[in-house]
Amino acid sequence: MLATYLLLTLIAVFGHFEDFLGTTLLSRPLILGPLVGLVLGDVTQGVMIGATLELIFMGNIKVGAAIPPDIITGGVLGTAFAIMSHKGPAIALALAVPISILSEMVISGLFVFRAVFNKKFNQYAEAGDYKGVQRLHILSGLLKPALMGIIIFVALELGSTAIKSFLDLIPVWVQSGLQVAGNMLPALGFALLMNLMFNKRVAPYFFLGFMLAAYLKLPIIAIGGLGVIIALIVTQDAPKPTASSAPDDDFDFDDTPVETTPAEPQHQLSKGTLRKLFLRSLALEANFNFETWQNTGFAFAIIPVLKKLYHTKEAMTAALKRHLQLFNTSPYGSTLIIGITAAMEEQNALDKDFDEESISSVKLGLMGPLAGVFDSLFWGTFKVIAAGVGTSLAIKGNILGPLLFLIIFNVPHLLLRYNLTFIGYNAGTKFLQNLSKGNVMDKLTSGAAILGLMVVGAMPATLMNIKTPLNIGSSSSAVGVQGILDQIVPAMIPLGLTFLVYYFVKKQVKTTWLLLGLLVLGFAGSIIHLFV
Repeated sequence: MLATYLLLTLIAVFGHFEDFLGTTLLSRPLILGPLVGLVLGDVTQGVMIGATLELIFMGNIKVGAAIPPDIITGGVLGTAFAIMSHKGPAIALALAVPISILSEMVISGLFVFRAVFNKKFNQYAEAGDYKGVQRLHILSGLLKPALMGIIIFVALELGSTAIKSFLDLIPVWVQSGLQVAGNMLPALGFALLMNLMFNKRVAPYFFLGFMLAAYLKLPIIAIGGLGVIIALIVTQDAPKPTASSAPDDDFDFDDTPVETTPAEPQHQLSKGTLRKLFLRSLALEANFNFETWQNTGFAFAIIPVLKKLYHTKEAMTAALKRHLQLFNTSPYGSTLIIGITAAMEEQNALDKDFDEESISSVKLGLMGPLAGVFDSLFWGTFKVIAAGVGTSLAIKGNILGPLLFLIIFNVPHLLLRYNLTFIGYNAGTKFLQNLSKGNVMDKLTSGAAILGLMVVGAMPATLMNIKTPLNIGSSSSAVGVQGILDQIVPAMIPLGLTFLVYYFVKKQVKTTWLLLGLLVLGFAGSIIHLFV
């Protein structure tokens, strides 16, 4: 079993390496579950358990400085123990939740500890030692996968026998309770996603998505397609009247002064250098810490430009110190800021009168607004669609689910992230000004909310299987409560539970307490035969 445990540990370490891989969702249970199943000889079970855990932790995302439960460690260990004990998704859930919460504490402690390295980063900057900055960024980033890998291997080596013996003692009624609780937990993920997007202006689209799924039984991918069409229609501008193109006969073109625009600065950085910015941006969060957040990741990404532009210790020192200031934005839009910064650094190197402070001002001014736009676009739209399509297939054991999940999310992610590097460098702040004039950012945010909410609205009706076995009347003429509810609003219980959790999320109840509350509700509801 030693080789098996080593392979399972490597899967978890691979998941924790996502901080070096650009937040490409390779760490999600929907991806790691099948890999665990492959190692243990049951890919189908791994796919199904991964889909179950993905639904439960769908809203488990890292935005800003919020550190969610560690679904990598919990997901790998929970899936592994469930498959080895032949107990299925319910047991994976029972193990994954507490393990994820405990692992979160370890990772949060690591993020606090990493701030100790900031003094060393500043020393490297003072010395103009860019190699030291990038080396320490990588080494600090390796701490998390290394530490969690050790913990996971020890847990497998020491705990597998004890866990399997314990699981064998669990009675059937407990497993049934866990299964019902597992069906309820996706409500937390849906509520957390709603918290990102839901407001009075776009709320109708949530209910439209729900009705399309509950009444018309449309699959999520079809609802997503309709969402795209509706978002394009709603956000397009009304046609503007065009002025007559016929010239005025009394107008003398020969006397018209010709307006000239100042020449654009000539960019000199090669495409190869800009590609390095894109590739290095994937490690933006490798050394994330609670003091300066993504600052060393930004410095790591911009170093190829600094090497090209600055050839004295003094100039390199000043540049490194600029980019080791606090920085935090959505990784998905980070390359736009990195590209703009590269262009400004180039101007600074060529123009002695250039205001160096403007570089930091632009970075700080852009990181907040872009974080809001790109977090909403990717967490609230692309991830929702990808997870909806992927889990709807994977929950049935279809391996296409995880593959479509990665493709739907990462094709637009990587294409946009790559091109934003060049857009930022070539167009700079003028690009953002043009977007602002055309209200493009507002349209993008609004369209993303429409599309995301339609898909989220479809999920309770499609992916939550919660019913009640209660009957009204005597045994001979009993009428099922579930049948009555279905005639009024199909999937009423999943919808009501989602809004109940959303209410508590808005009241800022901690995610951990909501998670435990749903577990208790599902377990107790199963015991008293309120839910099945």
